[in-house]
Amino acid sequence: MLRTALVLHGSAMLYEIAIAAEVFGVDRSELSPTATWYDLVVCTADGAAHPWLPHLTTTSYDGIARADTVLVPSCDDLADNPDPTLLDALRAAHDRGARIASLCTGAFVLAAAGVLDGRVATTHWMHADDLARRYPQVDVRPDVLYVDEGDVLTSAGKTAALDLCLHLVRRDLGAAAANGIARRLVVPAHRSGGQAQFITPPATPRNPDGLAPALEWARARLDQPLTVRDLAGRANLSTRQLARRMRAELQLGPLDWLHHQRIARARELLERTDAPIDRVAVSSGMGTAATLRRHFHRALGVTPTAYRATFRL
Repeated sequence: MLRTALVLHGSAMLYEIAIAAEVFGVDRSELSPTATWYDLVVCTADGAAHPWLPHLTTTSYDGIARADTVLVPSCDDLADNPDPTLLDALRAAHDRGARIASLCTGAFVLAAAGVLDGRVATTHWMHADDLARRYPQVDVRPDVLYVDEGDVLTSAGKTAALDLCLHLVRRDLGAAAANGIARRLVVPAHRSGGQAQFITPPATPRNPDGLAPALEWARARLDQPLTVRDLAGRANLSTRQLARRMRAELQLGPLDWLHHQRIARARELLERTDAPIDRVAVSSGMGTAATLRRHFHRALGVTPTAYRATFRL
């Protein structure tokens, strides 16, 4: 049995806890080539069974010392200071070679314990900047689903936690076991960690009376050739003024903004229409299907066809 500890800290959230319990807490040894599965133990501060998981074996944080893998779910209060006893237990587990994984904002707990120091990590994109600001010694990547650094793993938000859990099963027991769980949960069998979080890029400037009319004009013409000069003229600015304003208000230069908008338009068309890929390319201003595939894969880590298969409404 693979000894696994699920840590229920003070601000743990139900969704990620349920994901971990579903993947690791249900005996599916029939899917394993070695007929073994995970021995999941819930670890709480006082050792009392949690009402969310009354059927699972429960112990105190001391149980972390006996686990091969430690799972830390997300936090609903990022300002909350984690229990020092928990942080000590996580550090000790890491020092003795246990594998530690955080789900969503559980990365904040790992960072507080120092487990992420000098490492690449991710968390929910809405909180990535906060994680990087509070823990500058962590190399935070906001645009991936999960990061596997061998003995330390972190996942992005919500359903990316399931991707990470399936990835752990794939590592431990093989693709057949992970795919078997995915079929039972009716989810995609595998999304690579490097695949981008599907984040909608910022579209509206903070100063709606300034650039917004020009940007709306450009959005209505994404299928046409557009230049920085075109945008600047519409905004009654020089190209240099436009670039300065857009970087201040959108954190993007004009060409980057246009590229983001074209990718966003392609995503919308892939989700909401059955238009062929070459038509999506023309309508989003990418020109050809080959150009769309290249830029789409670079931006999101998947092909347009794979994206449509996942997100088609």
